[in-house]
Amino acid sequence: MATPEKTRPDELTMEVVELIGEVVARYHADYEEAAAGHNLTGAQAKLLGLLSLAPLPMRKLAQRLKCEPSNVTGIVDRLESRGLAERRPDPTDRRVKLAVATEEGRRVARELRDGLRFAREPLVGLSAEERLALRDLLRRMLDA
Repeated sequence: MATPEKTRPDELTMEVVELIGEVVARYHADYEEAAAGHNLTGAQAKLLGLLSLAPLPMRKLAQRLKCEPSNVTGIVDRLESRGLAERRPDPTDRRVKLAVATEEGRRVARELRDGLRFAREPLVGLSAEERLALRDLLRRMLDA
C-alpha cells in the first residue's frame, strides 16, 4: 500500500502557523496575568469562565479542560471555598453534581474577560469588517 508523500508546508503556511502560536502564547500570558489579579490560577479562571456561561457536570468540565475529573474536583473545591462556585444536584439526574458559578463568580468571570488586554488592544486596530473576516476564517479553521 502506497503512503501519501509527506511534503513540508510552504513558507507562508509555516509563517501563519507560527503567528497563530504567538497569538496563543500571548493570550495565555494575558489570561494568566488577569487570573493572578484575582488570586486565581489560569485553570481556576478558565473553569470559572465556563461556569459563568452555564452550570456544567463535573465530568463535562474535565472534558472541556482536558484534565482528570479529580483535578476538576480540586479546582471547584478552591472556587467554592472563595464563594465563586458551588455544587448542586442535577435536577434531571440527582446522581450527577453540577458546578455552578455564584453571582460573585459570574462577576469575577466578567471582570476577567473585560481585563484581557490582548483580547482588546490588537483587535481595536482592525475595522469591524476585518474582525468579521478574521472571525470567519478562524471558525473555518476550527471546523476543518
